[in-house]
Amino acid sequence: MSLTIRSETPADRQQIFGLLAIAFRVPSDPSAEPVEVGLTRELLAGADYVPDLSVVATVCDVVVGYVITTRARIGAVPSLGLGPIGVLPASQGHGVGSALMVESLRRAEALGETSIALLGDPGFYHRFGFQPATGLGVAAPDPAWGDYFMVRAIGGVTIPVGEFVYADPFSRL
Repeated sequence: MSLTIRSETPADRQQIFGLLAIAFRVPSDPSAEPVEVGLTRELLAGADYVPDLSVVATVCDVVVGYVITTRARIGAVPSLGLGPIGVLPASQGHGVGSALMVESLRRAEALGETSIALLGDPGFYHRFGFQPATGLGVAAPDPAWGDYFMVRAIGGVTIPVGEFVYADPFSRL
């Protein structure tokens, strides 16, 4: 499998939405559109969209993985929120998600960003330097997320203390 990681383009979007529909399909209602699809549509059209932080993984020009990172804040301090991130089931376990994470973090650092947060499995994201936000003084949008809401400093900067606020489309979930 020859994997290419690159910025997404508008021509990729139908494949991205299809990938997210498959990656986040709800088994109890497989015909329903997962919330991640609509959320991504809104993020791509929103004011907090950062084109350099919307990344696809392709194999033979087929999108097999995708991640978007958008503007956010911790208190009044600018930050980033990563996600959704998704990989086609047939491509999972082959390093696609890890490659997307590494590239997202590299790009965020190149842009001079200072922190990034996400909601995900600590067992997976810990390897990329993410730590539970509560232990760092960052309040999750939903306290029930517990240790699954994680944050990471970028470029050796100290993570600010305060409430994390995602891009506006997240507030409509």
